[in-house]
Amino acid sequence: MSNQDLVLLDQTSGSADCCPGLLTAPLDGDQAAELAKVFKALGDPVRLRLLSMIASRAGGEVCVCDLTPAFDLSQPTVSHHLKLLRQAGLIDCERRGTWVYYWLVPEMTDRLAAILTRPTGAPAPDGAAS
Repeated sequence: MSNQDLVLLDQTSGSADCCPGLLTAPLDGDQAAELAKVFKALGDPVRLRLLSMIASRAGGEVCVCDLTPAFDLSQPTVSHHLKLLRQAGLIDCERRGTWVYYWLVPEMTDRLAAILTRPTGAPAPDGAAS
């Protein structure tokens, strides 16, 4: 992500239009590339913790001033991680005076869940736990 070229998955259509479930049909090259960028954003422990902290916050949003102290990182580094999550479409934000407030974009996490969820009634692949 050094080029910071994350692209939002098309949020105007349903997940079935964008990316079929992995057990429904194989992803094409473009779909796999788009999803890889989102999963790459989630692949860092700091970003995964940030997303978890934002998603689990009562009231649905959190000030960056409450996120930064949870990490042994500088404020610019935490802001960089938040920027990458924002570019991946996982969170959004709004500046209010001095502070920036972040919240989860549930459509994106719902889309990821739909892609990874086995269709209802579908048998587990051989050798897999159900």
